[in-house]
Amino acid sequence: MTYKIFEYPITILPIDIDEQNHVNNISYLKWVQEVAIAHWTSVATKEMNEQYMWVVSRHEIDYLKQAFINTKLLAKTWVVEPDGAKSFRYVDIYDVDTNTIIAKIKTTWYLLDSKTKRPRRIDADLVSVFA
Repeated sequence: MTYKIFEYPITILPIDIDEQNHVNNISYLKWVQEVAIAHWTSVATKEMNEQYMWVVSRHEIDYLKQAFINTKLLAKTWVVEPDGAKSFRYVDIYDVDTNTIIAKIKTTWYLLDSKTKRPRRIDADLVSVFA
């Protein structure tokens, strides 16, 4: 199955810079959350937003290169086929000027029923919005 890649530009703000004068690790986590929300918002229908909610259970981040205040970043994300209520999202963050990946992230998300807050199997209708 082919997965649609969603692209999300990232702007580095002064608050993202740490005492070593490069992007703080916590900012990558913030960006992963932002790109996931933007991706879901771009594909979900009103009904899906009313029926479902997503929660994260795990983040794995590989920091490959540093980024600085003037670095232009682009996140590329995709979601792979689910396993029950669990789904994996991948995010690669690129330095736009060098076209190199500076961070690779894998997150584990669970789909919940928005009313009961209980896990809900990811059905074909949801898989299709990401494929």
